[in-house]
Amino acid sequence: MQAFPKSRLLRFVEEAFQLAQRAVARYSSKFSKRRYTLHQHIVLLCLKVRKDTTYRTLLDELIEMPRIRKAINLTELPAPSTLCKAFDRLDMAVWRVLLNLSVSLLPTNGVVGIDASGFDRSHASKHYTKRTKLTIQQLKVTLLVDTRANAILDLHVTTTRKHDSKIAPSLIKRNAGEVAVLLGYKGYDDQQIRALAREDGIRPLIKHREFSSLHKAWNARLDDDLYGQRSQNETVNSRLKRKYGAFIRSRRWWKQFRELVVGCLTHNLEKAL
Repeated sequence: MQAFPKSRLLRFVEEAFQLAQRAVARYSSKFSKRRYTLHQHIVLLCLKVRKDTTYRTLLDELIEMPRIRKAINLTELPAPSTLCKAFDRLDMAVWRVLLNLSVSLLPTNGVVGIDASGFDRSHASKHYTKRTKLTIQQLKVTLLVDTRANAILDLHVTTTRKHDSKIAPSLIKRNAGEVAVLLGYKGYDDQQIRALAREDGIRPLIKHREFSSLHKAWNARLDDDLYGQRSQNETVNSRLKRKYGAFIRSRRWWKQFRELVVGCLTHNLEKAL
């Protein structure tokens, strides 16, 4: 019998399963019921985000996906509530470890862009919210993106109007070893950011706000070819919204933060295929 080649979906599941095995133990504790492993839960949650669907729809489709189930040793499908509870139990720290591991699957060059984008926190359409005069606060998501393979190194999520220059330092400190050149637009024009980057051996390539002829001269001296790679951040932001949805399904803020991290992890896994 002729063997069918592996689909992109199957390769995604296998990659996610291997990554989960590297990141966490099989079970959360010795008192676990051991019906499903943490590895299986992680893969299914990533698969849900990749397909931009609901728990119930995903599990319904898995009935007709024997190769996918076999790849993660899933002999029995969990209930939607089981996956929902698994998402609640898996800490943000676990998802950050998985995100960091996923970066190792991609070729990086240390030329990293920083940029922010907004994600809606409601299913309601913009027309409906405008007509009913509802106010839907967005999540501000700041991404660190390596420009070689569009790998997402890290992210910062906030529900406030925190200025870009106040967000960048924590991202720089956490990822100093992965960044050689930091690309940023004028919103990150801050001497403290430049000083912090240089302390960690990072070359800050950030445009100056032009308040004087001197600032214009500094901008004119920027390496245009290198700085032009900052557009990769916009590409990644657009891809996340286009493939996985521009709004967040979860209702609680801490779940919304986790959902975005899973989205970034899923993006890296897709890029690694």
